[in-house]
Amino acid sequence: MSATILIADDDAAIRTVLNQALGRAGYEVRVTGNASTLWRWVNDGEGDLVITDVVMPDENGLDLIPRIKKIRPELRCIVMSAQNTLMTAVRATERGAFEYLPKPFDLNELTSVVKRALETPQASKSHTVPTNNMEEDLPLIGRSPAMQDIYRTLARLMGTDLSVMITGESGTGKELVARALHDYGKRRNGSFVALNMAAIPKELIESELFGHEKGSFTGATNRKSGRFEQAEGGTLFLDEIGDMPAEAQTRLLRVLQEGEFTTVGGSTPIKANVRIVAATHRDLRSLIRQGLFREDLYYRLNVVPIRLPPLRERTEDIPELANHFLSQVAEEGLPWKTIEKPALERLKQHNWPGNVRELENVIRRLAALYSQETITLEVIQQELAELNAQSANGGGDSEPDNLSSAIEKHLRSYFDAHGDSLPPSGLYDRVLKELERPLLSMTLEATNGNQIKSAQLLGLNRNTLRKKIRELNIPITKNAVK
Repeated sequence: MSATILIADDDAAIRTVLNQALGRAGYEVRVTGNASTLWRWVNDGEGDLVITDVVMPDENGLDLIPRIKKIRPELRCIVMSAQNTLMTAVRATERGAFEYLPKPFDLNELTSVVKRALETPQASKSHTVPTNNMEEDLPLIGRSPAMQDIYRTLARLMGTDLSVMITGESGTGKELVARALHDYGKRRNGSFVALNMAAIPKELIESELFGHEKGSFTGATNRKSGRFEQAEGGTLFLDEIGDMPAEAQTRLLRVLQEGEFTTVGGSTPIKANVRIVAATHRDLRSLIRQGLFREDLYYRLNVVPIRLPPLRERTEDIPELANHFLSQVAEEGLPWKTIEKPALERLKQHNWPGNVRELENVIRRLAALYSQETITLEVIQQELAELNAQSANGGGDSEPDNLSSAIEKHLRSYFDAHGDSLPPSGLYDRVLKELERPLLSMTLEATNGNQIKSAQLLGLNRNTLRKKIRELNIPITKNAVK
């Protein structure tokens, strides 16, 4: 006997599409345009699965779910919504929804979720977190598919204490994600404590993390609590974790393994009751290969990885972000501004190397420096031309942008990270492999995977190139001709 699926959505077109798609998949389907009919069906014991929209003419679909779960706790509910915000995903999860799907969604994905909902065994107990008092002052802005994936992941993590590793370029909002995990999670009544590894002298990081006792080192005139103690019962956000020195990595690993730590100069173990969220813009796997980051610590921290996309990968979010920043500056006392549509389109064409932080700076500058109420295309073009000129000049303060200086800078930081000791042996081969792999990969990409052309371009024997491809495990992909 096939399962019966109950669908509630006030959009007749969506009801028709879902009815046909799920009918083809072999399910019995009943559709309605309001919440009251759905509730009557559920109350009468009908249906094996519910799919409901959030906004309906007579009731919010999210408010209906707790009532459904109360009388039929085994009945799975899937929520779909065009209100594609973080809070929609969080509220759907905490009210007991099996899954949240932002509109528009792929019908194959919906069918897959339906199959999983019907086949997945019920959990023994719910780990939801109440969010009744949460405000809609959202920490994350954007409705692009990339952000929807992040919202859904965050919603699933709110009721857990799993360690999270956030990766992304500078300015993508890594701390905002960490704060969202804290502010809407079960530890929100505790403290959110942040420590940026790149901003602290490496000899002071252990003291900053774990605290120190009076007299434990020169200048330690009093006992000082560390960030672990300050974050007791809350969340500890370790930003730029890739810059953590080796000694501190070892102590952090011990805390994660044993659940306790000692202060610098202390001997009494202190229980660590914190959730760890780490972030970095660096490639930690590359640092591991170089001997700069502990592999065992990486796996302890990287329980749930979250990659934040650069702004150039979600340009459809730029108009919403720009308007959000305009609202912020207006609340701060600056005149209200609007940006005309062609100007917003021009903003979407910019590369934004500084990501969301760079966009925010531009919007704030426009609001403060331009007197007109409407920001025109000409103004945006002038502003972006200045940004591009600064980028081309390297900002006036950066080192020469060439391969030799970049390698020298990288190696200097590599040796500095080992302090008074030396890196592990085999440095020559490790450095060459670090350069060799991207060189070969990009050459193969440029030649569309043609190994003969790549060998000629590199000045290598063809057999030598094939051997290196195997040794370095370089994938060969041939792009379709456009």
